[in-house]
Amino acid sequence: MKLKYIFYGILVLGLSILSIVSYKEKKSSKACESKTNSNGIPVLQPLQDKMPDLSASYCNDKKIRIDNFFHKVWNKEDNVSFLIAQNGKILYENYNGFANRYKKDSITKDTPLHIASVSKVITATAVLMLVDAGKIKLEQKVTEFLPNFPYPDVTVLTLLNHRSGMRNYAYFTYEDGNWDRKKELTNADIISVMNDRHIGLESKTDTRFAYCNTNYAMLALIIEKVTGLKYPDAMQEMIFKPLGMNNTFVYETSKHYGKVSLSYKGNMDLAVEYLDGVYGDKNIYSTPRDLLKFDLAKYSSCYLNPELIKKVYHGYSNERKGQRNYGLGIRMMEFEKGEPFYYHNGWWHGNTSCYINMRKEKVTMFVISNKYTKKTYQTKKLAPLFGDYPFKTIDEKEE
Repeated sequence: MKLKYIFYGILVLGLSILSIVSYKEKKSSKACESKTNSNGIPVLQPLQDKMPDLSASYCNDKKIRIDNFFHKVWNKEDNVSFLIAQNGKILYENYNGFANRYKKDSITKDTPLHIASVSKVITATAVLMLVDAGKIKLEQKVTEFLPNFPYPDVTVLTLLNHRSGMRNYAYFTYEDGNWDRKKELTNADIISVMNDRHIGLESKTDTRFAYCNTNYAMLALIIEKVTGLKYPDAMQEMIFKPLGMNNTFVYETSKHYGKVSLSYKGNMDLAVEYLDGVYGDKNIYSTPRDLLKFDLAKYSSCYLNPELIKKVYHGYSNERKGQRNYGLGIRMMEFEKGEPFYYHNGWWHGNTSCYINMRKEKVTMFVISNKYTKKTYQTKKLAPLFGDYPFKTIDEKEE
């Protein structure tokens, strides 16, 4: 009899555990399924799970060392927004210089600056959300979305990982009178020039890596086709608004000309040209605090399915052995020893940017400048403060 009662007890306990797990899974699934708008467009949700706390002594030690780095690299003549966070907690931030030096508008934590090619990370995120929702397949040909696209072998995947073989629109629109540079170029115009001027591929599709802004300009058009929204509105609806990124937007000349932070070359000359109307590859303005919200959301269980996340952080270009590779909207360095290092840099006119995504340590670094400088890219030297990354520190001489 005792065995019988023990058996029933184990059975009841097992069923109870299964019910709890099932309830949690259904609750989680329901929460994730509800994160679409009325048109079924996926929206990126803030991270709900609490990350582990960091001790006061740990935070203070990191703050001192980061501050030392900052003041060795940057000076009072620089324009910079700088933020380092771990587990969602800001360890250090500093803002310096002018968004508009003529108006004496200082850069603050709320000042949107042009993040240049770090915009690609956000464009890729929107595309991957649509893939996860079943509205796009990575293997789909671009011609299925853009019928007048002239390269039949190019897929969504080869746009994301820069293996399409296309030429950079900044070059072929500039050459041989292919475009009237007194007129602002748009994403759709790029396809028209490719067709009208018979612009060939630089290399056969999916045979080699070649970083190319044209890839992400085309991804922006695919986002528009699938969502039925213009790219700036799609980004607002899918990412910026749900995350509360209130100081983030896609630049549109008709709306924002003369109202945004200026872009200065190294000699402080203003930088403006006909390519400033193209988005997807660039043209997002943001702040480090807003971008921290974006970075944290990608740790949510509602973000992407695990298999798709693996594809994001997988290197696709292995023709030549080396440390550098590219995933889906993210650069990476893979070392023989140490953790993979995920990042993306940007440069457009006088704007430079750096996004570092140390996933194992949950460390995020955002640095943006609107006055041309390569100092932005030195930020990786802070990585050894948090993990096993073989970079020279600021105190070591570069070879």
